[in-house]
Parts: sequence; C-alpha cells; structure tokens
Amino acid sequence: MTVATHFQHKDGVLHAENVSLEQLAHDFGTPLYVYSRQALHDAWNSYHQAAQGRDVLVCYGMKANSNLAILNEFARLGTGFDIVSGGELARVIAAKGDPAKVVFSGVGKQRWEIEAALDANIKCFNVESVAELERIAAIAAEKGVKAPISLRVNPDVDAKTHPYISTGLKDNKFGVDITLAPAIYAQAQQMPSLNIVGLDCHIGSQITEISPYLDALNKLIALIHQLQAQGIELSHLDIGGGLGIRYTDETPATPSDLLSAVFGALDQANLGHLQLVLEPGRSMVGNAGVLLTRVEYLKTNQDKHFAVVDAAMNDLIRPTLYDAWHDVESVRPHTDGTATAQYDIVGPICESGDWLAKDRALALKQDDLLAVMSAGAYAFTMASQYNTRPRAAEVIVDNQSVHLVRPREELHSLFEHERLID
Repeated sequence: MTVATHFQHKDGVLHAENVSLEQLAHDFGTPLYVYSRQALHDAWNSYHQAAQGRDVLVCYGMKANSNLAILNEFARLGTGFDIVSGGELARVIAAKGDPAKVVFSGVGKQRWEIEAALDANIKCFNVESVAELERIAAIAAEKGVKAPISLRVNPDVDAKTHPYISTGLKDNKFGVDITLAPAIYAQAQQMPSLNIVGLDCHIGSQITEISPYLDALNKLIALIHQLQAQGIELSHLDIGGGLGIRYTDETPATPSDLLSAVFGALDQANLGHLQLVLEPGRSMVGNAGVLLTRVEYLKTNQDKHFAVVDAAMNDLIRPTLYDAWHDVESVRPHTDGTATAQYDIVGPICESGDWLAKDRALALKQDDLLAVMSAGAYAFTMASQYNTRPRAAEVIVDNQSVHLVRPREELHSLFEHERLID
C-alpha cells in the first residue's frame, strides 16, 4: 500500500495534496509533521472495501499515531481502536471514539487501567497471561460486572520482520502459549465475573506477506474447534494487524489480499459466522505523513558528506532504533547544476546514532528543505524531548486547507512542572 499520490512535486515543489511544503515550512517552521487527510481516508477505505460487506471491525492500532484529530477522523469513519494503555483509552474518549469498539491489548495492564476500561464498557480485554486474567476477574467481581475477555495466544509463527516488532514467536513477551490456551479458557469459564467473547492473535508489524497470517490462522482455527468441543463458543476472532507499507521497494500485501484469504479459510472451517477483528496501525497512517526538515549545515569529513538538519532522532527514532529506511526527497530539487553527493542525513543531537538516512544521493545546499517520507506512523508517538528539544508541530492538509492539530511545544513547557529545592 502506498499513498505517494498525496505527496507529489507540482511546479518543481513537493506538495501535500494541494499545499506546498515550502509554504508549510514558512508558516509553521521545521521540523514539522505533515499529514494528508485524503490519505487517511484512502487507507481506511482499503480495509472497508476489502471487508466485502462482512462483519469486520477495524480497530485502528493507535500506538502508530495517536493525534486526536486523526483518531476523530477514523472514529467518524466508523473504526474501533486497539489500545495498549489507559492513556490511549482516555485519548479515544477525548477524540469521541466509541469505547464499545475498543480492544485493550498489552502485557502489563495496571489496576487503574482495568478499572477505567470496565467503567468505559470497552468491547474486550485481550488477555496476555493467567495472572492478568485473575486480576481482571477480581476487579470485575469487586465492581459487580462481567468483564469481556479474549485470550491473546502466541502461535509461534515467524512474521519475517524486524525482531523488535515480531510478536508471535514463543520467546516473545506477548500472549500465552497456544498449547496452553484450552486450559486457560477452561479456567476463565469457571470465573463468573468473566465473559468469554473472543480469541486474539497478533504476530508482528511491517509484515509484507500473507503466508505468516495463514500459518497463524490455521492454528487459531484448530484452537477454536477445540474450544467448541469444550462448550466454549466465541463471537469474534481478532487476527491483529501488522500489514506493512512501502518504505522503499517493498510490495506489501493489501487488505484485500489478506481478507480474501482469511475469509476463504474461515468459510472452509465453518467459522464464517465469527466477527473478524483487525488491528491495523502502520498501514492506516504510515504513508499519510512526512517529516519536514531544513538543512542547517553541509559538512564533509574526509570522504564522508553530512547534511546536518534540524530534525533528529527525537523526532523520528525508527532509523536508529530499527535501522529503518525512509525515503528522503528534496522539497525543491535544484535545477542549476548543483552537484549530487552521497549524504548522511543527521540531526543535532549529541549521539552518533542521531541519523535519519545514510548514503543518499542528493543535490543539496544549506537551508534546503527535505521531506522524510512515510513518517505518519511511529514518528510523533515515539518522539521525545531529548536534549531539551521541543516536540514538533503536527498539521493535517485537506486539499488546499491546513489544520494545525498540535502546536510546536514551547521551551518553558518542557520544564514548567519541575521544581528547585532549597
């Protein structure tokens, strides 16, 4: 999936939809996160159309990008939300999302988070351990309610992605061993404060092939049949998210590719009656955003060329954390014969790991604007204030309109809650 059409050069200048990135840099400064509203809609529609009118609930994995305006955009389109913290639940509510369409994942749910989720009447908890199951049951009993639960199982399937974002192998911290699931479901069946509603599995992120999903699905289908034999009937199957996007030359599977295969397998197994829950994150927002940055200095050390920009690893940590690739484009490519060189795009942070791209063939001058592409996912949400750097502003472009959806942080706000001592 790619939404590159929403970021194109027009009259020699890179635009977001019909707004020049030069104009945005002038109006809002840099670094700056820029999102395309139409790209968000198109990504949502790719899942909606792939559902083929069947009972499918898309729960956006909001850890990818949790700006309230983006959450509200998806909520108005009818999406649910996959959350991993009480803070994310609060964001869903603030963005006017429907808690009844919220699934709560994560291995370390605290008491207050469970209480808040029960008070909000979420769709279900994706339970990741027996200890968590017992805690949820106890809290629900104290409140006099029944907690809706599904068990997140670990199928020991290799998603063929970066080890940091692979979540379905037996040595990962997520979920419970699928071979232990029947006994855990039987235990949950004996807890009157629990309501068993589903089965959950999530094997990783930036997955570009369908085969890992189908490998996991085969194991899930066998488990569902075993649960049926135990007298446990589920109402939904959650196969997680993780579909990849194009960062460079990938050809990732589409939602239609995935769902067509999943529907076929479920129908063949006589499980087509189950509601299918999905948790896409990156594929909903990744290519809907860019990080706009300005070249502060050009620097050469022997044979190494550096473009020192005003964005840094605190704005986009994926390259240094995952060795991730992001395309880098000149906002206004030079036509005056400026020489091309192989540049490392680096930031001002006092770390050798502070880089956004390496060995990129670019023709650059000081003060040039660059767009780091595919920065809609896991950019701002993983941003920090390291080196006391204010986090950048976020804007959404809608055709020719621009909406500032988060202003740039001011320096004083970074330490206004700190206190001196006598």
